[in-house]
Amino acid sequence: MTDWYFKNFMRDLEEETPTVDGDDERGEVIAKESQDFILNLLHLRASTLRSKFRKSALYQKGSVVAGTWRGRQTRIYVDSTLYADTPGTAFLLLKSFLVTRNKDDLNTSANIIKACVCAAEYYRDITFVRGTAGVCALGAVVSKYQGNTQMIEQYLTRFKENEVKDYRRDGILHGRAGHLWACLFLNKHLGDGVIPSSYTNGLVNKMIENGRSLGAGTRCPLMYTYFGTKHLGAAHGLAGILHVLMHFDLTPDVQEDVKKSLKYLINTRFPSGNYPSKEDDRRDIFVQWCQGASGMALTLVKAAEVFGDKEFVDAAMEVGEVVWKRGLLKSVGLCHGISGNVYVFLALYRLTKNEEMLKRAKLFACFLLGRGVKLMRKKKMDTGEHPLSLFEGVGGMAYLFFDMMNPDEARFPGYEL
Repeated sequence: MTDWYFKNFMRDLEEETPTVDGDDERGEVIAKESQDFILNLLHLRASTLRSKFRKSALYQKGSVVAGTWRGRQTRIYVDSTLYADTPGTAFLLLKSFLVTRNKDDLNTSANIIKACVCAAEYYRDITFVRGTAGVCALGAVVSKYQGNTQMIEQYLTRFKENEVKDYRRDGILHGRAGHLWACLFLNKHLGDGVIPSSYTNGLVNKMIENGRSLGAGTRCPLMYTYFGTKHLGAAHGLAGILHVLMHFDLTPDVQEDVKKSLKYLINTRFPSGNYPSKEDDRRDIFVQWCQGASGMALTLVKAAEVFGDKEFVDAAMEVGEVVWKRGLLKSVGLCHGISGNVYVFLALYRLTKNEEMLKRAKLFACFLLGRGVKLMRKKKMDTGEHPLSLFEGVGGMAYLFFDMMNPDEARFPGYEL
Protein backbone atom coordinates (compact mmCIF):
# COMPACT_ATOMS: atom_id res chain seq x y z
CA MET A 1 0.00 0.00 0.00
CA THR A 2 2.83 2.41 0.77
CA ASP A 3 4.09 2.19 -2.81
CA TRP A 4 1.18 4.35 -3.94
CA TYR A 5 1.69 7.55 -1.92
CA PHE A 6 4.13 9.75 -0.06
CA LYS A 7 3.75 10.05 3.70
CA ASN A 8 1.76 13.20 4.29
CA PHE A 9 4.20 15.02 6.52
CA MET A 10 1.76 17.94 6.55
CA ARG A 11 -0.54 15.89 8.82
CA ASP A 12 2.13 16.25 11.46
CA LEU A 13 1.19 19.90 11.78
CA GLU A 14 -1.97 18.61 13.43
CA GLU A 15 -0.48 15.64 15.23
CA GLU A 16 3.19 15.71 16.16
CA THR A 17 6.70 16.81 15.27
CA PRO A 18 7.47 16.15 11.57
CA THR A 19 9.37 13.00 10.67
CA VAL A 20 12.41 13.46 8.43
CA ASP A 21 13.93 11.22 5.77
CA GLY A 22 13.00 7.57 5.81
CA ASP A 23 10.04 5.24 5.36
CA ASP A 24 7.26 4.13 7.66
CA GLU A 25 3.88 2.47 7.42
CA ARG A 26 2.30 5.60 5.97
CA GLY A 27 4.51 5.80 2.89
CA GLU A 28 7.78 7.27 1.67
CA VAL A 29 8.71 10.52 3.42
CA ILE A 30 9.87 13.68 1.66
CA ALA A 31 13.18 15.12 2.84
CA LYS A 32 13.12 17.71 5.64
CA GLU A 33 14.38 20.52 3.41
CA SER A 34 11.59 19.83 0.95
CA GLN A 35 9.06 19.85 3.78
CA ASP A 36 10.23 23.28 4.87
CA PHE A 37 10.17 24.63 1.32
CA ILE A 38 6.60 23.44 0.72
CA LEU A 39 5.31 24.73 4.04
CA ASN A 40 6.95 28.10 3.41
CA LEU A 41 4.93 28.40 0.21
CA LEU A 42 1.73 28.07 2.22
CA HIS A 43 2.70 30.95 4.45
CA LEU A 44 3.22 33.40 1.62
CA ARG A 45 0.76 36.26 1.24
CA ALA A 46 -2.33 35.09 -0.66
CA SER A 47 -1.58 37.37 -3.60
CA THR A 48 2.01 36.13 -3.79
CA LEU A 49 0.93 32.49 -3.72
CA ARG A 50 -1.65 33.14 -6.46
CA SER A 51 1.09 34.75 -8.51
CA LYS A 52 3.27 31.65 -8.13
CA PHE A 53 0.42 29.37 -9.16
CA ARG A 54 -0.22 31.59 -12.18
CA LYS A 55 3.42 31.62 -13.21
CA SER A 56 3.74 27.85 -12.95
CA ALA A 57 0.41 27.27 -14.71
CA LEU A 58 1.50 29.41 -17.65
CA TYR A 59 4.90 27.73 -17.83
CA GLN A 60 3.46 24.23 -17.74
CA LYS A 61 0.78 25.20 -20.25
CA GLY A 62 3.53 26.35 -22.61
CA SER A 63 5.31 23.02 -22.21
CA VAL A 64 2.12 21.10 -22.91
CA VAL A 65 1.34 23.12 -26.03
CA ALA A 66 4.89 22.75 -27.30
CA GLY A 67 4.89 19.01 -26.74
CA THR A 68 1.42 18.15 -28.00
CA TRP A 69 0.64 20.68 -30.71
CA ARG A 70 3.40 22.86 -32.15
CA GLY A 71 5.15 21.04 -34.95
CA ARG A 72 2.67 18.17 -34.67
CA GLN A 73 -0.40 19.57 -36.42
CA THR A 74 -0.25 16.93 -39.15
CA ARG A 75 -0.07 14.01 -36.70
CA ILE A 76 -3.37 14.26 -34.86
CA TYR A 77 -4.78 10.83 -34.03
CA VAL A 78 -8.14 9.94 -35.54
CA ASP A 79 -9.39 8.95 -32.08
CA SER A 80 -7.84 11.79 -30.06
CA THR A 81 -9.59 12.38 -26.72
CA LEU A 82 -9.55 14.94 -23.95
CA TYR A 83 -8.30 12.28 -21.56
CA ALA A 84 -4.88 11.60 -23.01
CA ASP A 85 -4.36 13.44 -26.29
CA THR A 86 -4.29 16.84 -27.97
CA PRO A 87 -7.94 17.80 -27.24
CA GLY A 88 -6.94 17.90 -23.59
CA THR A 89 -4.49 20.64 -24.53
CA ALA A 90 -7.36 22.55 -26.11
CA PHE A 91 -9.35 22.22 -22.88
CA LEU A 92 -6.37 23.49 -20.88
CA LEU A 93 -6.05 26.45 -23.26
CA LEU A 94 -9.71 27.29 -22.80
CA LYS A 95 -9.13 27.30 -19.04
CA SER A 96 -6.10 29.54 -19.50
CA PHE A 97 -8.18 31.96 -21.58
CA LEU A 98 -10.97 32.07 -18.99
CA VAL A 99 -8.41 32.97 -16.32
CA THR A 100 -6.07 35.28 -18.25
CA ARG A 101 -8.27 36.43 -21.19
CA ASN A 102 -5.35 35.77 -23.52
CA LYS A 103 -7.01 35.43 -26.93
CA ASP A 104 -3.96 33.66 -28.36
CA ASP A 105 -4.82 30.73 -26.09
CA LEU A 106 -8.41 30.76 -27.29
CA ASN A 107 -7.37 30.81 -30.94
CA THR A 108 -4.86 28.01 -30.48
CA SER A 109 -7.53 25.98 -28.72
CA ALA A 110 -9.84 26.51 -31.70
CA ASN A 111 -7.14 25.44 -34.14
CA ILE A 112 -6.43 22.26 -32.18
CA ILE A 113 -10.10 21.33 -32.04
CA LYS A 114 -10.56 21.95 -35.76
CA ALA A 115 -7.63 19.66 -36.56
CA CYS A 116 -8.90 16.95 -34.20
CA VAL A 117 -12.44 17.01 -35.57
CA CYS A 118 -11.17 16.90 -39.16
CA ALA A 119 -9.00 13.90 -38.29
CA ALA A 120 -11.82 12.04 -36.54
CA GLU A 121 -12.89 9.69 -39.31
CA TYR A 122 -15.11 7.65 -37.02
CA TYR A 123 -16.79 7.95 -33.65
CA ARG A 124 -15.02 5.67 -31.27
CA ASP A 125 -16.83 6.88 -28.19
CA ILE A 126 -19.74 9.13 -27.25
CA THR A 127 -18.47 10.70 -24.02
CA PHE A 128 -16.97 14.04 -23.10
CA VAL A 129 -13.64 12.80 -21.77
CA ARG A 130 -13.03 9.85 -24.10
CA GLY A 131 -15.06 10.59 -27.22
CA THR A 132 -15.43 12.74 -30.29
CA ALA A 133 -18.57 14.14 -28.63
CA GLY A 134 -16.33 15.88 -26.10
CA VAL A 135 -14.16 17.40 -28.80
CA CYS A 136 -17.25 18.75 -30.59
CA ALA A 137 -18.75 20.09 -27.36
CA LEU A 138 -15.49 21.81 -26.52
CA GLY A 139 -15.32 23.22 -30.05
CA ALA A 140 -18.78 24.76 -29.71
CA VAL A 141 -17.88 26.41 -26.41
CA VAL A 142 -14.58 27.77 -27.71
CA SER A 143 -16.41 29.12 -30.76
CA LYS A 144 -18.87 30.87 -28.44
CA TYR A 145 -16.05 32.74 -26.72
CA GLN A 146 -14.68 33.63 -30.16
CA GLY A 147 -18.09 34.95 -31.18
CA ASN A 148 -18.19 32.54 -34.15
CA THR A 149 -21.85 31.58 -34.50
CA GLN A 150 -21.28 29.59 -37.67
CA MET A 151 -18.75 27.29 -36.02
CA ILE A 152 -20.99 26.83 -32.98
CA GLU A 153 -23.67 25.43 -35.25
CA GLN A 154 -21.21 23.22 -37.11
CA TYR A 155 -19.89 21.69 -33.90
CA LEU A 156 -23.39 21.23 -32.47
CA THR A 157 -24.45 19.47 -35.67
CA ARG A 158 -21.45 17.17 -35.44
CA PHE A 159 -22.12 16.59 -31.75
CA LYS A 160 -25.69 15.51 -32.46
CA GLU A 161 -24.49 12.96 -35.02
CA ASN A 162 -23.19 10.76 -32.19
CA GLU A 163 -25.33 7.63 -31.99
CA VAL A 164 -26.30 6.93 -28.38
CA LYS A 165 -29.60 5.07 -28.64
CA ASP A 166 -28.22 1.53 -28.70
CA TYR A 167 -25.03 2.20 -26.75
CA ARG A 168 -24.24 -0.63 -24.33
CA ARG A 169 -22.43 1.23 -21.54
CA ASP A 170 -23.57 3.76 -18.95
CA GLY A 171 -20.35 4.97 -17.24
CA ILE A 172 -18.89 8.44 -17.38
CA LEU A 173 -15.73 7.53 -19.30
CA HIS A 174 -17.30 5.26 -21.90
CA GLY A 175 -21.08 5.48 -21.68
CA ARG A 176 -24.30 7.45 -21.49
CA ALA A 177 -23.32 9.31 -18.33
CA GLY A 178 -20.27 10.72 -20.12
CA HIS A 179 -22.43 11.83 -23.04
CA LEU A 180 -24.93 13.44 -20.69
CA TRP A 181 -22.08 15.31 -19.03
CA ALA A 182 -21.16 16.72 -22.44
CA CYS A 183 -24.78 17.87 -22.81
CA LEU A 184 -24.62 19.55 -19.40
CA PHE A 185 -21.34 21.23 -20.37
CA LEU A 186 -22.92 22.64 -23.53
CA ASN A 187 -26.00 23.90 -21.70
CA LYS A 188 -23.89 25.53 -19.00
CA HIS A 189 -21.78 27.50 -21.48
CA LEU A 190 -24.22 28.06 -24.34
CA GLY A 191 -27.49 28.30 -22.44
CA ASP A 192 -30.15 25.96 -21.10
CA GLY A 193 -31.98 24.18 -23.86
CA VAL A 194 -29.15 24.11 -26.39
CA ILE A 195 -29.36 20.37 -25.84
CA PRO A 196 -33.07 20.00 -25.08
CA SER A 197 -34.47 18.03 -22.16
CA SER A 198 -36.47 15.96 -24.63
CA TYR A 199 -33.12 14.49 -25.71
CA THR A 200 -31.37 14.21 -22.34
CA ASN A 201 -34.44 12.80 -20.58
CA GLY A 202 -34.46 9.86 -22.96
CA LEU A 203 -30.88 9.01 -22.01
CA VAL A 204 -31.59 9.48 -18.31
CA ASN A 205 -34.60 7.18 -18.54
CA LYS A 206 -32.55 4.52 -20.33
CA MET A 207 -29.89 4.68 -17.62
CA ILE A 208 -32.52 4.33 -14.91
CA GLU A 209 -34.05 1.38 -16.74
CA ASN A 210 -30.67 -0.33 -17.05
CA GLY A 211 -29.76 0.35 -13.43
CA ARG A 212 -33.05 -0.94 -12.09
CA SER A 213 -32.82 -4.07 -14.21
CA LEU A 214 -29.49 -5.05 -12.68
CA GLY A 215 -30.32 -3.77 -9.19
CA ALA A 216 -33.69 -5.50 -8.91
CA GLY A 217 -33.99 -7.58 -5.74
CA THR A 218 -30.71 -6.27 -4.28
CA ARG A 219 -29.83 -3.72 -1.62
CA CYS A 220 -28.78 -1.29 -4.37
CA PRO A 221 -31.76 -0.18 -6.54
CA LEU A 222 -29.47 1.03 -9.32
CA MET A 223 -26.48 -1.01 -10.44
CA TYR A 224 -24.33 -1.13 -13.57
CA THR A 225 -21.54 -3.22 -15.04
CA TYR A 226 -18.44 -2.43 -17.04
CA PHE A 227 -17.24 -5.43 -19.03
CA GLY A 228 -19.34 -7.64 -16.80
CA THR A 229 -17.99 -6.28 -13.50
CA LYS A 230 -19.93 -4.16 -11.00
CA HIS A 231 -17.64 -1.16 -10.71
CA LEU A 232 -18.37 1.34 -7.94
CA GLY A 233 -15.98 4.19 -8.69
CA ALA A 234 -16.30 7.46 -10.55
CA ALA A 235 -14.69 6.61 -13.88
CA HIS A 236 -16.40 3.35 -14.81
CA GLY A 237 -18.99 2.70 -12.17
CA LEU A 238 -21.89 3.59 -9.96
CA ALA A 239 -20.48 6.71 -8.27
CA GLY A 240 -19.89 8.46 -11.59
CA ILE A 241 -23.31 7.51 -12.99
CA LEU A 242 -25.13 8.71 -9.87
CA HIS A 243 -23.09 11.92 -9.95
CA VAL A 244 -24.37 12.73 -13.43
CA LEU A 245 -27.97 11.69 -12.68
CA MET A 246 -28.09 14.15 -9.79
CA HIS A 247 -27.74 17.04 -12.26
CA PHE A 248 -31.17 16.32 -13.75
CA ASP A 249 -34.75 16.78 -12.59
CA LEU A 250 -35.66 13.32 -11.35
CA THR A 251 -39.05 12.01 -10.37
CA PRO A 252 -39.54 11.28 -6.64
CA ASP A 253 -39.24 7.51 -7.13
CA VAL A 254 -35.98 7.90 -9.06
CA GLN A 255 -34.64 10.32 -6.45
CA GLU A 256 -35.35 7.69 -3.82
CA ASP A 257 -33.51 5.03 -5.84
CA VAL A 258 -30.52 7.36 -6.23
CA LYS A 259 -30.44 8.09 -2.49
CA LYS A 260 -30.69 4.40 -1.59
CA SER A 261 -27.91 3.58 -4.06
CA LEU A 262 -25.71 6.27 -2.53
CA LYS A 263 -26.35 4.84 0.92
CA TYR A 264 -25.48 1.40 -0.40
CA LEU A 265 -22.14 2.82 -1.57
CA ILE A 266 -21.52 4.35 1.84
CA ASN A 267 -22.05 0.94 3.42
CA THR A 268 -19.39 -0.65 1.20
CA ARG A 269 -16.57 1.40 2.72
CA PHE A 270 -13.63 -0.27 4.40
CA PRO A 271 -12.85 0.19 8.12
CA SER A 272 -10.26 2.75 7.00
CA GLY A 273 -13.02 4.86 5.43
CA ASN A 274 -11.82 4.17 1.90
CA TYR A 275 -14.04 2.60 -0.78
CA PRO A 276 -13.59 -0.48 -2.96
CA SER A 277 -13.30 -0.01 -6.71
CA LYS A 278 -15.60 -2.98 -7.43
CA GLU A 279 -18.33 -4.82 -5.61
CA ASP A 280 -16.87 -7.52 -3.34
CA ASP A 281 -13.33 -6.20 -3.91
CA ARG A 282 -11.52 -6.21 -0.56
CA ARG A 283 -8.35 -4.45 -1.71
CA ASP A 284 -8.08 -1.23 0.28
CA ILE A 285 -5.65 0.41 -2.14
CA PHE A 286 -6.93 3.17 -4.39
CA VAL A 287 -7.32 6.77 -3.22
CA GLN A 288 -7.90 8.56 -6.49
CA TRP A 289 -10.59 10.01 -8.73
CA CYS A 290 -11.10 7.07 -11.07
CA GLN A 291 -11.62 4.58 -8.25
CA GLY A 292 -11.66 4.71 -4.50
CA ALA A 293 -11.99 7.59 -2.07
CA SER A 294 -11.48 10.68 -4.20
CA GLY A 295 -14.15 10.18 -6.85
CA MET A 296 -16.52 8.97 -4.14
CA ALA A 297 -15.93 12.17 -2.16
CA LEU A 298 -16.92 14.36 -5.12
CA THR A 299 -20.10 12.33 -5.65
CA LEU A 300 -21.02 12.55 -1.97
CA VAL A 301 -20.49 16.31 -2.06
CA LYS A 302 -22.91 16.50 -4.97
CA ALA A 303 -25.39 14.34 -3.04
CA ALA A 304 -25.14 16.65 -0.03
CA GLU A 305 -25.78 19.67 -2.27
CA VAL A 306 -28.77 18.08 -4.01
CA PHE A 307 -30.50 16.30 -1.11
CA GLY A 308 -29.22 18.21 1.92
CA ASP A 309 -28.95 15.04 4.01
CA LYS A 310 -26.48 15.26 6.88
CA GLU A 311 -25.56 11.63 6.23
CA PHE A 312 -24.06 12.61 2.89
CA VAL A 313 -22.22 15.58 4.36
CA ASP A 314 -20.72 13.39 7.10
CA ALA A 315 -19.76 10.66 4.62
CA ALA A 316 -18.10 13.20 2.34
CA MET A 317 -16.08 14.64 5.22
CA GLU A 318 -15.10 11.14 6.38
CA VAL A 319 -13.77 10.11 2.99
CA GLY A 320 -11.99 13.46 2.79
CA GLU A 321 -9.94 12.34 5.77
CA VAL A 322 -8.83 9.29 3.79
CA VAL A 323 -7.65 11.54 0.96
CA TRP A 324 -5.83 13.75 3.45
CA LYS A 325 -4.06 10.75 4.99
CA ARG A 326 -3.28 8.70 1.87
CA GLY A 327 -3.91 10.99 -1.08
CA LEU A 328 -0.44 12.47 -1.60
CA LEU A 329 0.00 10.08 -4.49
CA LYS A 330 3.16 9.31 -6.42
CA SER A 331 1.43 10.44 -9.59
CA VAL A 332 0.73 13.94 -10.86
CA GLY A 333 -2.46 13.66 -12.90
CA LEU A 334 -6.17 14.26 -12.43
CA CYS A 335 -7.33 10.69 -12.93
CA HIS A 336 -5.07 8.93 -10.44
CA GLY A 337 -2.77 11.57 -9.03
CA ILE A 338 -2.34 14.43 -6.60
CA SER A 339 -3.86 17.02 -8.94
CA GLY A 340 -7.18 15.19 -8.93
CA ASN A 341 -7.11 14.74 -5.18
CA VAL A 342 -6.78 18.47 -4.54
CA TYR A 343 -10.29 18.89 -5.96
CA VAL A 344 -11.67 16.79 -3.09
CA PHE A 345 -10.66 19.45 -0.57
CA LEU A 346 -11.85 22.25 -2.84
CA ALA A 347 -15.26 20.56 -3.12
CA LEU A 348 -15.45 20.01 0.65
CA TYR A 349 -14.56 23.64 1.22
CA ARG A 350 -17.29 24.72 -1.19
CA LEU A 351 -19.78 22.50 0.65
CA THR A 352 -18.88 23.34 4.25
CA LYS A 353 -16.95 26.64 4.10
CA ASN A 354 -14.50 24.95 6.47
CA GLU A 355 -11.23 26.85 6.08
CA GLU A 356 -9.27 23.72 7.02
CA MET A 357 -10.38 22.12 3.75
CA LEU A 358 -9.07 25.10 1.78
CA LYS A 359 -5.80 24.90 3.70
CA ARG A 360 -5.48 21.21 2.81
CA ALA A 361 -6.12 21.97 -0.86
CA LYS A 362 -3.38 24.60 -0.77
CA LEU A 363 -0.98 22.24 0.99
CA PHE A 364 -1.40 19.50 -1.61
CA ALA A 365 -1.15 22.05 -4.42
CA CYS A 366 1.95 23.58 -2.82
CA PHE A 367 3.49 20.10 -2.71
CA LEU A 368 3.13 19.98 -6.50
CA LEU A 369 4.21 23.58 -6.91
CA GLY A 370 7.27 23.17 -4.74
CA ARG A 371 8.51 19.71 -5.65
CA GLY A 372 6.34 18.22 -8.37
CA VAL A 373 8.62 18.86 -11.33
CA LYS A 374 11.73 17.72 -9.46
CA LEU A 375 10.03 14.48 -8.38
CA MET A 376 8.92 13.85 -11.97
CA ARG A 377 12.46 14.37 -13.25
CA LYS A 378 13.77 11.92 -10.66
CA LYS A 379 11.11 9.39 -11.72
CA LYS A 380 9.66 9.49 -8.21
CA MET A 381 6.34 10.81 -9.48
CA ASP A 382 4.52 9.12 -12.34
CA THR A 383 3.15 10.99 -15.35
CA GLY A 384 1.42 7.99 -16.91
CA GLU A 385 1.64 6.85 -20.50
CA HIS A 386 0.90 10.38 -21.69
CA PRO A 387 3.14 12.70 -19.62
CA LEU A 388 1.73 15.97 -21.02
CA SER A 389 -1.92 14.94 -21.00
CA LEU A 390 -4.82 16.49 -19.12
CA PHE A 391 -5.85 13.44 -17.11
CA GLU A 392 -2.56 11.59 -16.61
CA GLY A 393 0.17 14.20 -16.85
CA VAL A 394 1.25 17.77 -16.25
CA GLY A 395 -1.64 19.18 -18.26
CA GLY A 396 -3.86 18.35 -15.30
CA MET A 397 -1.43 19.99 -12.89
CA ALA A 398 -1.44 23.16 -14.98
CA TYR A 399 -5.25 23.13 -15.01
CA LEU A 400 -5.26 22.77 -11.22
CA PHE A 401 -2.86 25.68 -10.80
CA PHE A 402 -5.17 27.92 -12.83
CA ASP A 403 -8.00 26.83 -10.51
CA MET A 404 -5.93 27.56 -7.41
CA MET A 405 -5.93 31.23 -8.39
CA ASN A 406 -9.67 31.29 -7.59
CA PRO A 407 -10.42 28.17 -5.52
CA ASP A 408 -14.05 29.15 -4.86
CA GLU A 409 -14.79 28.53 -8.54
CA ALA A 410 -12.66 25.40 -8.95
CA ARG A 411 -14.32 22.31 -10.42
CA PHE A 412 -12.85 18.94 -11.38
CA PRO A 413 -12.69 19.08 -15.21
CA GLY A 414 -14.97 16.62 -16.95
CA TYR A 415 -16.75 15.69 -13.69
CA GLU A 416 -17.94 18.74 -11.76
CA LEU A 417 -19.82 21.63 -13.34
